[in-house]
Amino acid sequence: MNVNPSFPIETETSVRRSAPIEWVKKRRWFLIFVVAPTLLAALYYGLIASDIYVSESRFVIKSPDQKRSQMSTLANLVQTTGLSSGQEQTNEVLTYVRSRDALKALEKAVDIRDKFSTSQADFLSRFPQPFSDSSFENLFKYYGKRVDARLDTEAGTAIIKVEAFTAPDAYIINRQLLDLSEELVNRLNSRAQNKGIVEAQKQVELATQRARNARVALTQYRNAQALIDPTKQAGGVLEIANTMIAERAALQAQLDLMQRLTPSNPSIPALRNRINAISVQIASQDSRVVGNGSGIASKLGGYENLLVEQEFATESLTAANAALVQARAEAQRQQFYLERVVDPNTPDTPLLPKRFLNVLVVFAAALCLYFIAWMFMVGVLEHASKE
Repeated sequence: MNVNPSFPIETETSVRRSAPIEWVKKRRWFLIFVVAPTLLAALYYGLIASDIYVSESRFVIKSPDQKRSQMSTLANLVQTTGLSSGQEQTNEVLTYVRSRDALKALEKAVDIRDKFSTSQADFLSRFPQPFSDSSFENLFKYYGKRVDARLDTEAGTAIIKVEAFTAPDAYIINRQLLDLSEELVNRLNSRAQNKGIVEAQKQVELATQRARNARVALTQYRNAQALIDPTKQAGGVLEIANTMIAERAALQAQLDLMQRLTPSNPSIPALRNRINAISVQIASQDSRVVGNGSGIASKLGGYENLLVEQEFATESLTAANAALVQARAEAQRQQFYLERVVDPNTPDTPLLPKRFLNVLVVFAAALCLYFIAWMFMVGVLEHASKE
């Protein structure tokens, strides 16, 4: 029987060659789901991923009319926790920074689309990203990832952070956002001021027209009725009538005395005629005041109504003017302004991506998912073997 002396050597060599293959086969799932993603992440973040520069700015919204001396203890407590009088305006500004309107303004001012699509960015980071087009909605989603606007409640300041692929681009975008925010605060001030003042001015105009109409109506009534002041004129007529009544009474007393003492006195007829004439004049004066429809009393009601309307219109005009002055003063007190606490900086070192940390996160996530799947499969196999 012939024995091949090289057989043991060939067997040993094949065993050595198959050992790594068996090791790989045995751990293929670990290599596929843990090692491969980690290597890809290390390759991307180590060799491909572009540097990202971050520019940060901080601001607060303040009002020049902050009456701290009149604030209550609770208000002082709230003030110390960062809830300033301009927080509502700060939230409005931050909402605007995150809005489509701000993005449209940036497109016109600094061509933000070109800055996010620069060739200095890698294909996974630049805009448009893989599997997406260059529409405005996709740009808005991308903008939301690169621009962070939020309120730091601990410091009581608003923060704007901008990420870009070059330091000048990050600075320019952040500076433009601050300028747009300041313009927004000015527009809000102007809108609030104009709203209150315009409404007050409108009330002044209405009150002025009402007072003018009341004066015109009163003048027309006086001309139509040939009266200046019915109350004073009626008083004058009654005063004349009262004087003549007193004179008639004196003459009547003289007539009675003369008829008793000297019935044949030739002055009696003349005295009697004089009394009758005075009586006629008294009746005439009375008819001017309380006579038929042409009497002063019948015209007094319309005159008093017009006079009351004029007085009320004048008071309304005075009140409207006072309200206008108050609205202007109130609008001046409620003015807000944006104060830059930290101006946008020009970063000299890229802060992103955090390469080692990102690779470590990918490894940890892949490892966790692998162990979860492994435990699940072990449980399934044990359950199947028992059955």
